[in-house]
Amino acid sequence: MVTHIFVNLPTADLPKAKDFYTALGAEMVPEFTDDNAACVKWDENVFFMILTKEYFASFTDKPVYDPAAGAQVITALSRESRDGVDAIRDAVLVAGGTQNGEAKDYGFMYQVSLNDLDGNIIEFMWMDPVAAEQGPEAWAEQGIPQG
Repeated sequence: MVTHIFVNLPTADLPKAKDFYTALGAEMVPEFTDDNAACVKWDENVFFMILTKEYFASFTDKPVYDPAAGAQVITALSRESRDGVDAIRDAVLVAGGTQNGEAKDYGFMYQVSLNDLDGNIIEFMWMDPVAAEQGPEAWAEQGIPQG
């Protein structure tokens, strides 16, 4: 069984959000995109549903917080390399997003935390394959200097 992940994010400006995410290399899925929502495809299994704030609010009785004022969720996506993390960070900044703190280098893992145009936090990370499969201790046992 294949699991697909759909992350729902509110936006104040749907056209700008669509431009932002396509500038990062994501695809729009037109069959699930209209005036209230845009389906952003990262790969075959990961999608963001970017929803107008009003439409987002229709899915819950809870208050919808402004992502620029507070954090509710941090969504992290992996990249195939450290260079890939840096490249997507640069693309986010060029597209109008902002950095949410400094990049973190744990040696076995490297990550950047960013904000989209609305303040939704998106992190991009790379993890050494040995650490990803066996844990950071196995990576450290290889004697690789930590960064």
